[in-house]
Amino acid sequence: MRRTLVIALRAAAVTLVLTGIVYPLVVTGLAQAAFPRQANGSVLTNDAGAEIGSELLAQGFAHAGYVQPRPSAAGVNGYDAAASSGSNLGPTSKKLRDDVAARAAALLQANPAAKGDVPAELVTTSGSGLDPHLSPAAVLWQVPRIAAARGVTEERVRAVVAQHETGRDLGFLGEPRVNVLLVNLALDRHFGRPPAGANIPPR
Repeated sequence: MRRTLVIALRAAAVTLVLTGIVYPLVVTGLAQAAFPRQANGSVLTNDAGAEIGSELLAQGFAHAGYVQPRPSAAGVNGYDAAASSGSNLGPTSKKLRDDVAARAAALLQANPAAKGDVPAELVTTSGSGLDPHLSPAAVLWQVPRIAAARGVTEERVRAVVAQHETGRDLGFLGEPRVNVLLVNLALDRHFGRPPAGANIPPR
């Protein structure tokens, strides 16, 4: 019995060292050597070197001169990276229907010059609540508002959006997408920061 117990403890100790210490250290070291930026969270900085967010995590943009991301159910006020979650509301939920209708009404009010119906992704939260991407169509739907808030032509804003569109991975996986934070940073680089005010109510 004692011999069996000793063997079991040795096996547990070896397994703990290998999987709990050696393996994480090796993987972390390889990641830092091969992909340091991605391994550290794909954090972006501004021209002054200050960290402004991760391109992998959505954050809210309230000003009319920026692309607005999907609504978020992560945390109390949304976009909380420490509380990633969806709303868990199903298609039969009255609250979900009411929330979608309220968001659509707010978007139509804030985007009076937008053409076509409100894109579905702008009124529904993602599974994580932190999806950093929108479809090109959802971004382009917001262009008239962004152009008006920045005092530039819609064509110039569309050109910036086109430069930041990412195609399908390997040509066939996923859908074309635009990273909201990256395109908003690009808008500031091209046209400067928009004037203060003109905030959009949270959705």
